[in-house]
Amino acid sequence: MPVLWLADVDKNDVPLVGGKAANLGELLRAEIPVPDGFVVDARTFREFIEKTKIGEKIYSLLQDLDVEDTEKLDKISKEIRTVIENAKIPGEIEEDIREAYRKLCEDEGEEVYVAVRSSATAEDLPDASFAGQQETYLNVRGEDEVVDKVKKCWGSLFTPRAIYYRAQKGFRHEDVSIAVVVQKMVNSEKSGVMFTSHPVTGEKKCIIEAIFGLGEAIVSGLVTPDTYIYDRIARKLVEVKIGQKDFMLTKQDGKTVKVKLDPEKANERVLSDEEIERLVTLGELIEEHYGKPQDVEWAIEKGKVYIVQSRPITTIRTKEEAEEAEREAERGMEEGKILIKGLGASPGIATGRVKVIFSEKEIFKVQEGDILVTTMTTPDMVPAMKRAAAIVTDEGGMTCHAAIVSRELGVPAVVGTKEATKVLKDGMIVTVDGEKGIVYEGRVERKKEPKPVVASAPIITATEVKVNISIPDVAERVARETNADGVGLFRIEHMVLGLEKHPMKFIRDGEIDRYVDLLYEEMKKVAKAFYPKPVWIRTLDAPTDEFRSMEGGEDEPIEANPMLGFRGIRRDLMEEEHFRAEMRAIKKLVDEGYTNVGIMLPLVTSPSEVRRAREIAISEGLPLDKIEFGIMVETPAAAMIIEDLVKEGIDFISLGTNDLTQYTLAVDRNNENVAYLYDETHPAVMKLIERTIRICKENGVKTSICGQAGSYPHVVEKLVEIGIDSVSANPDAVQKIREVVARVERKIILDKLRKL
Repeated sequence: MPVLWLADVDKNDVPLVGGKAANLGELLRAEIPVPDGFVVDARTFREFIEKTKIGEKIYSLLQDLDVEDTEKLDKISKEIRTVIENAKIPGEIEEDIREAYRKLCEDEGEEVYVAVRSSATAEDLPDASFAGQQETYLNVRGEDEVVDKVKKCWGSLFTPRAIYYRAQKGFRHEDVSIAVVVQKMVNSEKSGVMFTSHPVTGEKKCIIEAIFGLGEAIVSGLVTPDTYIYDRIARKLVEVKIGQKDFMLTKQDGKTVKVKLDPEKANERVLSDEEIERLVTLGELIEEHYGKPQDVEWAIEKGKVYIVQSRPITTIRTKEEAEEAEREAERGMEEGKILIKGLGASPGIATGRVKVIFSEKEIFKVQEGDILVTTMTTPDMVPAMKRAAAIVTDEGGMTCHAAIVSRELGVPAVVGTKEATKVLKDGMIVTVDGEKGIVYEGRVERKKEPKPVVASAPIITATEVKVNISIPDVAERVARETNADGVGLFRIEHMVLGLEKHPMKFIRDGEIDRYVDLLYEEMKKVAKAFYPKPVWIRTLDAPTDEFRSMEGGEDEPIEANPMLGFRGIRRDLMEEEHFRAEMRAIKKLVDEGYTNVGIMLPLVTSPSEVRRAREIAISEGLPLDKIEFGIMVETPAAAMIIEDLVKEGIDFISLGTNDLTQYTLAVDRNNENVAYLYDETHPAVMKLIERTIRICKENGVKTSICGQAGSYPHVVEKLVEIGIDSVSANPDAVQKIREVVARVERKIILDKLRKL
């Protein structure tokens, strides 16, 4: 059955119905007022692709596509969407959609207008919440129109912005599906967006933006909304800003029309105090339900409040970022001529050359480091927004597209300036303060005399807190900002996949020395940045499908499940020339004095693999008495025979919980259909981890963890209690994990003292 009712789905159904539909169903179950509707699930889109046999055509067009080539991206997008829209929906699928719409109409007692909204399986997720990736169609009525718009939503999975987004976020196009929500249309008299807590600082301040009419005008930034700030601690409205709302969108005769507002209405306050209180109450219920601050879309029709969407806020600063911003704010700016003011929508300060554009067709004008100035950004402008040093718009508020995406990208933004596109001219050098909402003429620096800051004592822990690194170019910054105790995982596959051709093609072309030099140069950036702290370099571990798009990757085997295939140490030992190249690059580092590096072998399942790898390393002249040699424990096999593996002379092990979890639970972590079963804290996984640590400690082998679970405080707490030697976390989690480790260590000491 391709159709599910919203009331029957919840947050666990993201792989089946996408983030948007799952959130709506979850809210309905929590008795939040959500308009009724149904969802055409993600399996149906895959069935449509399969039965119409258009998949091969679609994914071949995406092969080797350079998403930074805007013209080519647009061309491929149009071609794919045409293929989808010209394909006929199988009869049984179409009939089920028609029947569900008829049932919705029967329940409402009339042929209803609906909103047909895409719900992709890679949007509105906790760590990926870009706005506006796929299409929404409003005021749709009649079975034929509903079926047509469902197909158009399917096609919107391949808009230029959606293709670009997936490429930037690292989602494979084949792994992302799309569901479609068909929901009763709210013809709102008032609508808007609410952040249940401050979207940057995380303070308990509810920010509500409101306009008259339908909400599309606020999200797209067509209208500058009212802004209301409600202090949830003091329980009072602390700030009201009335926006000039020159027009509103509304439904008339089944169409969305723009209605001009008279000057008095345009400057009238949208929400009453009582309506604000009701919205805040609902917002707090939603935040409490999800356990984290939410970005909520709402609408009011005939006095009733409806919630039409909720997603997690992903842009709240860490404690360290907030403290740094506070110090920067205290410093202030040098005197400068203010050109224009607006709303500070995304914090930060940037100086650059102005580029004024009025549509996505002009985004090619915006180069790296420019200041993008426009009336309002659209989802298709994201490639340019990513290149820009800062963004300035005429229209919009804290919840418009420009504000949301700028915060996600970490780019300073000033919105709602009214006339930036008139005042700022192409080529002008300006400084944008995204905190205060000011654009200055020329280059304006921070004041030279910062206020003295009393530094808190660094947290010292017995358990080392290391960091995971993938991109060598950020190593120096990460080392400085995290003060980590070393690198517990340096993934080299990311830098290898960024080379001009397949590693084995370098070797086949007689360029092995050049390849060794390329590896050495990138590895050195990390070893040097952290010297003398340890840097554990994991040898190449990328699945075959990731190599296939590289020059020379045409002969990569096509595997049903690459995660279980030709990767890790098994590949290195089969392609010994490549493994030797890796060893030679590491030897160059050691010869230069970087004895802080260690070799870490991935996907080990037997002692013979460790033995052979060790022999090769020694034959290449690596002094294993001077550097550390270890393995990843990321297979149940390695965990179960750890006694035998430590006998091969390893110095350390690192628990790779991402793979250990998927292999223990038989859950492909790239498979949306079973993603809900993926649990790194499953008792079976934790038992394997505990066993591994215990046996390694008995044999004097260092233990660490570098999987995603190493960034989870509740897991780290357990590992420290077990006696793990180090924890390696993602850069943004290092400080938080260090605090957790220190707290647990103090608790262990206190418990022992109490027993004396």
